Amino acid sequence: MPIDINEDNLKHGLLGLVIALVEIIRDALKHQSLRRMEGGSLNDDEIERLGSALEEIDIAIDHLKEEQGISETVKSVRDGLDDLVDDVLDQMVNPERWAKEEVKK
Repeated sequence: MPIDINEDNLKHGLLGLVIALVEIIRDALKHQSLRRMEGGSLNDDEIERLGSALEEIDIAIDHLKEEQGISETVKSVRDGLDDLVDDVLDQMVNPERWAKEEVKK
């Protein structure tokens, strides 16, 4: 029995995953930038350039999502990744609870 693959769905899914990963990297860059600004390791010119670059990334991401019609796909991927990370962190923080749940299975 052949597998029926919808190329448009595959394209949207893959592009959604790529954009979601770019958003995650962007969020990490923003977080690190704030830490460096608060720590005083950036001068005013560096802060200005960094802010402009991050704004351009935001605009490009939003444009791609709108142009490709993948805003919901990206949101879905981000939600799934967020849930996965939450579970991993919870397992690290509460290993005894997770061990009990495994025994129940």
